[in-house]
Amino acid sequence: MASSPGNNASPSVQKVMRLESSRGKKSQHAEEAIFYMNCRAAYLTVFKSSLENIKSKEQLSLVLQQAGRNPCQKTVNKYWTSQTTTLNFDDFCTILKKEKPATKTELLEAFGKIDTDNTGYILHDELYKILTTRGEKMTRDEVSAIIKQADFNCSGKLDYNKFCDLYVTTSEQCCKTAREKLEVDSRLRQQQFGNQAELSSEGITLPVSKPSPKILRKTDHKLAPTKGDSRTPSRPSSAQSCKASISTTISMGASSNRNTKLIEPDTMKEWQCAQSKGCFYLEEDGEIISHKYKLHLPQRSTVCITIKPLNVRQVEGKSYHWLSVDTALYILKENETQENLQLVSFTEQQNKEMFGWKGELGSGVYWLLPFTTGCRLKKVKTQIAGEAKLVYRGEDGELALTKEFRAALLDIFETIDLDGNGLLSLEEYNFFELRTSGEKCDEEAWAVCKENFDMKKNELTRQGFMDLNLMEANDREGDPSDLWVTLLSLGYNKALEMTEACPFVIDIYAEKCKPRIKAIYLEAGSSQLNRAICKSVVNKGEAKVMDGCENIIIYTYKAGRRITSVIENKSENKVIIHVNNEQSKNCLSNRGLTVFAVEVAPKSMMVSQHVMPLNEQEEWLYNCVHSLLR
Repeated sequence: MASSPGNNASPSVQKVMRLESSRGKKSQHAEEAIFYMNCRAAYLTVFKSSLENIKSKEQLSLVLQQAGRNPCQKTVNKYWTSQTTTLNFDDFCTILKKEKPATKTELLEAFGKIDTDNTGYILHDELYKILTTRGEKMTRDEVSAIIKQADFNCSGKLDYNKFCDLYVTTSEQCCKTAREKLEVDSRLRQQQFGNQAELSSEGITLPVSKPSPKILRKTDHKLAPTKGDSRTPSRPSSAQSCKASISTTISMGASSNRNTKLIEPDTMKEWQCAQSKGCFYLEEDGEIISHKYKLHLPQRSTVCITIKPLNVRQVEGKSYHWLSVDTALYILKENETQENLQLVSFTEQQNKEMFGWKGELGSGVYWLLPFTTGCRLKKVKTQIAGEAKLVYRGEDGELALTKEFRAALLDIFETIDLDGNGLLSLEEYNFFELRTSGEKCDEEAWAVCKENFDMKKNELTRQGFMDLNLMEANDREGDPSDLWVTLLSLGYNKALEMTEACPFVIDIYAEKCKPRIKAIYLEAGSSQLNRAICKSVVNKGEAKVMDGCENIIIYTYKAGRRITSVIENKSENKVIIHVNNEQSKNCLSNRGLTVFAVEVAPKSMMVSQHVMPLNEQEEWLYNCVHSLLR
């Protein structure tokens, strides 16, 4: 029988192993301490206290610059959405962990794509054209300010190697200046890291106040501060033990994930209908964003609201990943302010891939917030044989789009044509632009499109959309780099497969009036959505008080093929809950882990996890133990 290396090792060897382990941990802690010192240094360059909140996009951009970042508008919009009111210091730290500063190598690679001859220079005329027409467009004055710098310009050319050196040096100098200011001012050094008054990222204060929208719904708890500037690990160490626990077991049959309560829409042929499409998009950090909608009902009526994945293209014998993605809609009533939306219901009835809700709604404005658990829409590493070809040159030497790329573009058109009329309005096109470039197309630019591309009734046709992409390829003389940026941002991989997006379609049927639905935003799940999910589970689910700790309640709710658990902390102190799914069978958790831990803020509740069957054709067993750590 083989014995473990630790058992055979001599005392001296064991001592060395322990020492190396200790050094590794100290090094990790030291790196983390340096990171948070740099965060605080940058933050306190802009604000008087780390307890002060970021209150505008401009402040967010400024404080990121002080941390050595150079955020584009798309990056700022990613973290400051239409529903964001403030961000705190902990949010700022989370952003910096995700938005790494650009390295010289990365910058040179970007310039190298423009300088195809590898001369080390870019003509000023070419720089003007690129910076004022592509991506986050700059003004001519801004470009002029760059090329007037004598340090890296000569004879009408930009020496981009020198430019990169200056860029990196300036970025490092910003960080250094901020740290020096922090070291000089003892008052600033003594301040606490974060705002202890703020909620944890997934926490929802009870009663509901006005929480700060958070950045990472699934991982922010790793960064939640504790007093004394120490930071709690997200996973429990072996030294930590549990003092109270509760177990929940649910056995689900292979056929129990199909519910036929939902009335089929074709039985309501006399009802008036409204429809809108949309899409879930997976971000690089695993966060999911989607369209959000307003529903207008002119009078009280019985309505049926459904959502399901959109089958944009049917090829015989081929399966599409997104068709297995779970979808849901949360229906919220708009009151006097958008910050105080009231949960009406959600689509818990299921018929095959369709989820729906049927009931009576009064006249007024409602918000429809799409949701997917993330169990099936997540980052997956797949081996791709080769990169698909997007363009080619015909016998006449002219560029053309390949058959495969044209098919993908038609699918994209089908997805972004939200009202399904076969044309793209400026509003629909701008959702596409915001997703792919972070910008909007204004009326003047749309008028230019009208002059150059096929349009009907001031809306872009399919052919016009194709020609627009062909023009982009011609602008780069056949280089598909920009086209790939668009495709990747829309969830496609290099084999032209949509693997990181899920298009969907929403139908609203009303018995007594004509409903109207309109897409308003394209952004990540808001605090309103998190609150709605928690409230729906609390209202509908089974509640269990944790043994030995009456202030901790676990709510578990099953709907169709989904099980959701919510943790409520009624105590005055934050708690760390250990979650163990090791005894579950044929289950898939949105956390991506079998064992994990979450931090729940005082007087708050949060989603513990969403679970679905790995294989729907087989029975599955949900067996989860929630334990309170000492």
